[in-house]
Amino acid sequence: MPDLTPAPEQDLSELLQVRRDKLAALQSEGRDPFTITKFKLTAYSEDVKADFDAFENKHVAMAGRVMAKRGMGKAIFADIQDRKGRIQIYIRADSVTPEEFADFRKVDVGDIVGVEGYVFRTKMGEISVHCEKTTLLSKSLRPLPEKFHGLTDKEVRYRQRYVDLIMNPDVKRTFELRSKFIKFIRDYMDGRGYIEVETPVLNTLAGGAAARPFVTHHNTLDINMYMRIATELPLKRLIVGGMERVYEIGRIFRNEGMDTKHNPEFTTIELYEAYANLYDMMDIAEGILSGAAMKLLGGYHVAWQGEDIDLTPGWRRLTMVDAVREYAGVDFAAVTDDAEAVELAKSVGVELSDTADRTWGNALYACFDQKVEEQLVQPTFITMYPVEVSPLTKRSPEDPRLTERFELFICRSEMANAYSELNDPIDQRARFMKQLELRDRGDDETEMLDEDFLTALEYGMPPTGGMGMGIDRCAMLLTGADSIRDVILFPTMKPSSD
Repeated sequence: MPDLTPAPEQDLSELLQVRRDKLAALQSEGRDPFTITKFKLTAYSEDVKADFDAFENKHVAMAGRVMAKRGMGKAIFADIQDRKGRIQIYIRADSVTPEEFADFRKVDVGDIVGVEGYVFRTKMGEISVHCEKTTLLSKSLRPLPEKFHGLTDKEVRYRQRYVDLIMNPDVKRTFELRSKFIKFIRDYMDGRGYIEVETPVLNTLAGGAAARPFVTHHNTLDINMYMRIATELPLKRLIVGGMERVYEIGRIFRNEGMDTKHNPEFTTIELYEAYANLYDMMDIAEGILSGAAMKLLGGYHVAWQGEDIDLTPGWRRLTMVDAVREYAGVDFAAVTDDAEAVELAKSVGVELSDTADRTWGNALYACFDQKVEEQLVQPTFITMYPVEVSPLTKRSPEDPRLTERFELFICRSEMANAYSELNDPIDQRARFMKQLELRDRGDDETEMLDEDFLTALEYGMPPTGGMGMGIDRCAMLLTGADSIRDVILFPTMKPSSD
């Protein structure tokens, strides 16, 4: 990738002035490019190059950013970049007016131009546009970075994504693929009879997940409000109301750390289906990702974080107890006493957090979290989570210490979280109260008590399956990105010192 590091300030200032002088000259002549409001396009670069036979000798109108320019006496070659790619243009002194030819000699790399002419192939075999008219549509007052000089500072790319997109075609393709993935999800869900809805971003309570919220203030109401940390509780209210299959794709906000897998604002899909359970949600999760890989990439294998990931349907399903037994070498099914379970965890070097109760469930989860998750590379559904870490999930009929919950892991990353939703309002209240106890002990990521949600459950919610899936991490998987910042157009950044 080209280097996006700016030129030294002294050189840059001189270049800036030269470009401003060119603009001022045009404006003084009454030819300000910024007064142009429209240019009618009839073709795009890649369409012309892909079907040259149909376009040869045909008149086209194209526009784009000048990415390279080469002058040879009475002829000028340039490359322009439009939204689909690049194409060469050819301007000859005897094919345009003398004023246009002189103007194009002054065009800088980075300027945006419109051209009209016919399509031909040069003696070197390159498909090009022989220009009969050129129009400067926008003057670039800053020079583009040096070409193919080596990437030295990713931070500059993230801060100036607009330049990143201009200079790096692969970056643009990443975000085009992300957009196609979101469209695929919508088509997939709509095809299953779901409807897309919208729920509030600002709430008087932060619920639906274990996370620290962002807090803001509503001046008119004179109350603090929370940016949503999940869409779960509003969506389940809709299930109560009879909207039996709903989903929402939207931004979520969590006031937590940043790393290659976490950004304070990120995109999820949450979906809920009445009369379904976690196994139906597994089928949907698998269908979304395997189907997207096949449609968008043409196959089930993807390369991610140095691994060959096989998304062929039929992913492994493993209970948490079985996963801990297989990967950590300890069997929680063989113990029932809380103290014995804690000692079992300690025997493999696992410690519980200071705010967690010393229970069998918390010991099991700590073992999984610290010893197993990092070993899950191929797609794996981990099921039957302890009730202590699943306050919104229905208990397992076989073991009340566990819940009907799964998380999907691919390449050591959590990709989705799903439940057979808890619909017992009495049990739900008891679990909320337990969360409040943990909050009082200093755990500020626990669930808040939502009385209106409990009221909704008291009206009756059918058995329901629900799932949340991280769009950003799925985009990382499908594009092979190593960092979440590579799949978010404008990631959260620390303010620049400049």
